[in-house]
Amino acid sequence: MEEARLYDRLSDNRVQCRLCAHHCTIALGGHGVCGVRQNREGTLYSLVYGQLISQAVDPIEKKPLFHFHPGSRALSIATVGCNLRCAFCQNAEISQMPRDEGRIMGRRTLPSAVIEAARRSGSRSIAYTYTEPTIFYEYAYDVSVPAHEAGIANVFVTNGYMTRDMLQAYHPYLDAANVDLKAFRDEFYREVCGARLQPVLDSLKLMKEQGVWVEVTTLVIPGHNDDPGELRDIAHFIACELGPGTPWHVSRFHPTYRLTDAPPTPAATLRRAYDIGREAGLHYVYIGNLPGLQGEDTLCPQCNRTVIARYGFTVEEQHLQNGACAYCGARIDGVGL
Repeated sequence: MEEARLYDRLSDNRVQCRLCAHHCTIALGGHGVCGVRQNREGTLYSLVYGQLISQAVDPIEKKPLFHFHPGSRALSIATVGCNLRCAFCQNAEISQMPRDEGRIMGRRTLPSAVIEAARRSGSRSIAYTYTEPTIFYEYAYDVSVPAHEAGIANVFVTNGYMTRDMLQAYHPYLDAANVDLKAFRDEFYREVCGARLQPVLDSLKLMKEQGVWVEVTTLVIPGHNDDPGELRDIAHFIACELGPGTPWHVSRFHPTYRLTDAPPTPAATLRRAYDIGREAGLHYVYIGNLPGLQGEDTLCPQCNRTVIARYGFTVEEQHLQNGACAYCGARIDGVGL
């Protein structure tokens, strides 16, 4: 166990967590919504510090991050647990393990071992992913600081449901983030995810203010968040609040976990979402989870030529010169291009 950070002690041995937007008040012996933070004798502890449930080397495009050191590797790590309970979670076996099974599993791994694994694998970054990295913040922080000093970037693949306190405490060690903007209706967040929309929007805006490279992903679920008006609202928020150079990934849904009554997302729906994003002024819109469908390549926003050609998570061609289009010289937004 490791004593948690970002919490306050209250009366009657209660504590209040300030890590995520639930702001859980936890009685003696109780757990937070995430299931991996527990009040023991008036002290809040992280139960997953250093307990890796998953570790792998992935292409950075799998996060998905298409404009952050494209073609590079990311050492990807996770512990069990999540502060949301999305009915469509694709990693529910590990993200919901503390809640569904009452178990916490993992292999004890020191931060120094993660840094060494990143070096050995030639990874340009460490991605905190698969589950929600906010809930293992203490461990992520203790990996991120030496990673930063070693010139290895830190990447969050996140639901965005953290607090301003957490993002400010983590700054400047967070280099990039892919944030799930799951819908643009608070009702969806409350009923399907057990959360609220506004904290996610606030996190996105703060990350941009801090200079974090941000990309946004929306899993398009038939009958739930695929209304053109809602997709248009998401696209306009990204364009107006985060900037038109912020990439938007619209990804295909597959029935899983507790949401099995919705069909896989039709290709036509994803194409429509793609068109909505471009019509809203977004320079970079991508279709995910459907390799080979038009919408994986990076197009120059000025001449519309392909500057990065992809198939799935593989970069097949690049036509860039010092971060600019090799054809017309226009700047392409991103880091390490």
